[in-house]
Amino acid sequence: MKTVQQLISGNKLTLHLIFSLSVLAGLWVGWYLMHLQGYRFENNWSTSIDCLFFLLCIYTGRWLFGRWYLRQELVRFIGYTLLSTLGLLILKWLFVRYVFNHPYAELGELGVAIMPFFLIGLIMGMLLKLIRATVQKELQDVQIKAEQKQSEFNLLQAQLSPHFLFNVLNNLYGISIDEHERIPALLLKLSNLLRYSVYSAKKPFVPLVDELDYIQNYIDFEQIRISDRLVLQTNMEPVSGPTIKIAPLVLIVFVENAFKHAKNTLVPQIHLSISLKIADNFICFAVSNSYQSEKQDDRLLDEGSGVGLANTLRRLELLYGNDYALKQEAEDGVYTVELRVKIK
Repeated sequence: MKTVQQLISGNKLTLHLIFSLSVLAGLWVGWYLMHLQGYRFENNWSTSIDCLFFLLCIYTGRWLFGRWYLRQELVRFIGYTLLSTLGLLILKWLFVRYVFNHPYAELGELGVAIMPFFLIGLIMGMLLKLIRATVQKELQDVQIKAEQKQSEFNLLQAQLSPHFLFNVLNNLYGISIDEHERIPALLLKLSNLLRYSVYSAKKPFVPLVDELDYIQNYIDFEQIRISDRLVLQTNMEPVSGPTIKIAPLVLIVFVENAFKHAKNTLVPQIHLSISLKIADNFICFAVSNSYQSEKQDDRLLDEGSGVGLANTLRRLELLYGNDYALKQEAEDGVYTVELRVKIK
């Protein structure tokens, strides 16, 4: 499997060069064998150009299939395939008329003669793209499953650290003495928190509304722990229904880090701001918190909170590819994280 992956993701220019030379060599061998059988071609130059046109058809079919068909834009795929086929035919016709000096060559007559040859090239390119996309998808699925297993393991061990649970239980004990009526609701939140942490990690994507409920439960407990020292501002766009999905436990990592690093400051009050909105088929999430640069290191390397940022970034790369963007910056005592992920 590693060898196949290296072939796919390795030096693309070298692979394309090897592939092109192999195709041309195969065509020239076939042409030579046909010549030995008595088949006569117009001339070597014309035949060589036909071989290059065949290679161009393969790459055209490959591009059309990847650009439109794999993105399930069938109408555009069919339309651009017809236009490309016509364009290749006209280009060949121009070659015949003005390069090979056949000024009376008819486009229709040439199309009947050369079109099967072009179609074979186009279909071959599409099939090659399909095979490549299938292999890539299989490899990606294997990687995602491996990462998912590792995430489950990390989550079970570290997502809700013993330290966090210890403090929560202590807070619950204190509340049970003076405000015992609040305990059932808090126990229900804790139960939901644990259930989501354990079971949601088994799915590649979960409804955004469930992820936000989980974050809210986490925030509620942090508010109990930090009490009056916390100044929290939230601006979360209401999300309803299961249609908007996101990778599980992606957002919570940044919320955890915001609380953790804000609490480590020496200021009497810590400020946190959390916002979320849906725009242009993307989930736009932002977290900012009080920050002291002399006390805190680069958070990209921090593995001490939950699944860890490195783990989360890896999952984002596997699950979203180029469909996500992460920005982190510290300015004027405020650390800000902005994450955009495409809706699944």
